[in-house]
Amino acid sequence: MKLARVVGRVFCAKQEPGIDGKTLLLIQPLRWEDESPAGEPVVAADVVGAGAGEKVFWVASREAAMAFPDVPPVDAAIVGIVDGHQVGKLAKGSL
Repeated sequence: MKLARVVGRVFCAKQEPGIDGKTLLLIQPLRWEDESPAGEPVVAADVVGAGAGEKVFWVASREAAMAFPDVPPVDAAIVGIVDGHQVGKLAKGSL
């Protein structure tokens, strides 16, 4: 899974019927270590109801389509809203 921030929304007058009714958001991929931008923004179908400015985790490729029960033709999907995360070494004795 990958980290991103929601930076916008995508509206379509016409689209493939398989994505009708799905919310499309523009997300900026981020590095887990320091939350700096990691590449160009991506359009992702939203499964969880994410909002503007929220940090999310997302999947791409086949996993993105599998996030929906009807398996639409999507290449990226937001599958969670990130409340916080920790990066670094685990304490001794931790798994």
